Parts: sequence; C-alpha cells; structure tokens
Amino acid sequence: MNLSSIGFFRSLRKDNKQYAVIGLGRFGRGVCSTLHRLGYDVLGTDVDEKRVAQVLTDQIVGHALQLDSTEPSALKEAGIFEFDTVIVAIGNYLQESIITTLNLKEGGVPHVVAKASSEVHGKVLTRVGADHVVYPEHEAGCALARALTRPAILDRFELDPHNSIVEAIVPKEFDGKTIYDLQLRTRYGLNLLAVCNDGTFEVNPNPNRRLYKGEIMVVIGSNKDIDRLPI
Repeated sequence: MNLSSIGFFRSLRKDNKQYAVIGLGRFGRGVCSTLHRLGYDVLGTDVDEKRVAQVLTDQIVGHALQLDSTEPSALKEAGIFEFDTVIVAIGNYLQESIITTLNLKEGGVPHVVAKASSEVHGKVLTRVGADHVVYPEHEAGCALARALTRPAILDRFELDPHNSIVEAIVPKEFDGKTIYDLQLRTRYGLNLLAVCNDGTFEVNPNPNRRLYKGEIMVVIGSNKDIDRLPI
C-alpha cells in the first residue's frame, strides 16, 4: 500500500462485517480465506460450479454461489449490490472483469476493489469506476526480486515510490555497537524506529542500546538510502 491508496481505505466502513468476492481462482481464494479466518462473513461467487463447490468444501467462505457476474440481474438477485465492499478477482479475463466492475458500480456498490493483470487493464477498470485496483502478480514479482537481491530485508512498507519503512536483519557491521555510535541518520539518512529481539519490539530504543547481529531493526528513509545499508 502507498499513500495514494490511503483515501480509499479511509472511506471504508469500520463496522463492515460482510464482503463479496467475485472470482474464486488463486487470488480470490486467498482473499476469501483470509477474510473468513479474520471472522468476516464472506460470500464467494464464480461462474465455475466446481470452484464454488470447492470453497464450500474447504470452508473458507460463509456462503458461495454460482453466477455470471456479467449479468446485472444475477448480481442483483444474489444481493451483491447490497454489499459495502466487493472484490473483483477475475483479473485474467479482461472483458468479464471490466463488465463486472461496471455492473457493480452501476448497481450502487460503494467500494469496488478490482484485480488487474496489466497497466492498461488497470486504467480501464479505473475508468469504469473501480475504487481501488490491485496488481498481485506485479507486486509479487517485485517482492520476489527484492527478496532475492536483498535477503536481509524481511518486510517493506512503501510510503510512496521513493520512501519506505523496512524490517531488516542487523548486519554484522553493526554487531555490538550502540545506536548512538552507528549514527544512522548522519551516515545513512535513516531513522531507527524499533528493534526486535525474540519477537518483542522495542519502539524508540535508547541511543545507548547495543545492536546485535541477527536482531531485527525497523528503519524509515528513502529507498536510495536504505539500499546503502550493509545488509
């Protein structure tokens, strides 16, 4: 997530307990499974009867229906227009994805999240009313590339295209040195937010605290400066 997405997420109802997911492929199943595990009521739909039966068997949704989401009448009959948030997870079928998104917005759904398979696809989804577009394959590819080239960075939260917050393993060059001695702001342009040892985070650690190889540190700064860390 970046700052451009914050407006959308702020608009979501905090008391919303129900979600509909259209498209039960790998991405859609992942959304269903996570929402269901978190205790939300999830309705899953797909044009493929076998996928509908499978999510019910796997118990990753509260309800599931077979329907053609390109037909507004089918969406209305299923009550999907009454949902506050609907996820369109059929990104590999451009026409169906676009028509479904248009149907949902014309049906009055306040928040439509749509999966896109390309930049052009994403632009079209936005044009027909998608409130938030996600690119899971692209994001997964970027994450894999970062993990392969910077394995010591465990997690990254992108504030914008140029700045991030990252969790990184304390490198051997920092082992045994105090936060004050390291002078991260002066030497690297970074601010240390927290240090983690044995699963417990120490936020705003004392400058006299020593860092040890293998611990986790959380820093904020520009991506260019983060890449200069000896990790």
